[in-house]
Amino acid sequence: MERLSQWIEERDRVLVMGVLNLTPDSFYDGGRYVTVQAAVTQALTMVEEGADIIDIGGESSRPGAGSVNLDEELARVVPVVEALAAKSDVLISVDTTKSAVARAAIAHGARIINDISALRFDPDMGEVVARGGAFLVLMHMQGTPETMQQDPRYTDPVTEIEDFLRERIDAAVSAGIDRKRLIIDPGIGFGKRLAHTLEILRRLASFKDLGVPILIGLSRKSFLGEILDLPTSARLEGTIAANAIAIANGADIIRVHDVKEGRRTADVAFRLRNNAT
Repeated sequence: MERLSQWIEERDRVLVMGVLNLTPDSFYDGGRYVTVQAAVTQALTMVEEGADIIDIGGESSRPGAGSVNLDEELARVVPVVEALAAKSDVLISVDTTKSAVARAAIAHGARIINDISALRFDPDMGEVVARGGAFLVLMHMQGTPETMQQDPRYTDPVTEIEDFLRERIDAAVSAGIDRKRLIIDPGIGFGKRLAHTLEILRRLASFKDLGVPILIGLSRKSFLGEILDLPTSARLEGTIAANAIAIANGADIIRVHDVKEGRRTADVAFRLRNNAT
C-alpha cells in the first residue's frame, strides 16, 4: 500500500496493470483462467514480465455483457485474490461494482477496487472502500455494459467526461475516501464511438486538471479493430501504438493484457515524455 502512495506522490514512472479475467465471456481472454491455479500462474507470469498491479475481474464488462450474481462473482474472485496474495506482494486490484465483492477482496489482500460504475451501482461501495483503506479507480461509462455501445452521444466528450469524473471524485471524498487514494479512467470502450475515443486520447492531458492519476485501458479494444480491420488476436501492435500516445499525453497507468510489451512501451514512452536521459 505504501508503495502506491509513494508512487502517487512522485509519479516517477508509468505503472502497468495486468488484466486477469476469471470469466468465460470476456472479449479477449475469457475462459483462459477459470481455475485458481491457472489464474495465479498467469498472474505470477505477468509479475515476472513487469506488472505493478494485477486487476482481477469476475464479471465481464464487454459491450452487451449481462450481470453475474453475487455468489458466482465471489466464488470466482476471492479464492484467486487469497491465493495470489499468499504468493506475491504485487498490488492486487479487483474489478467489481459490488460492495460485497469489494469487502471480501479487501479482506483477503486486494488493495485497489476498480469500479467501472464510479460508485453509482452500489450505494455501499464508497463506505466499503473507505473502511478498507483501499485505493479506488473511478471510471466513466455511458449506460451499462449491456447498453453502453448502443448509441453513445456527446457534444464535447472530453469536457463532459471531465465534469462527470470531477463529480464522482467529490462523491468518493464525501464517502470518506482520501482523495490521494483516487485514480480516474475515462472509460475507453464504455459508451464511446471511434471519434470519441480518438478525441479523448488526443486531449488526455485535460484530465490532469482533476489532480489524480489517470488510468487508461486500450488493450486490444474494438476501436483498434475499427482502425486496423483486425480481430482481437491481431491488435497487439495497435495497442502498443495507442498506449505510447496515451502516455505521451499524460497517462499514468496503462491496463494491458500483454504485460511484457506494455512494460517496455511504458518505460520508453515515459522517458520520452519526461525528457529524461
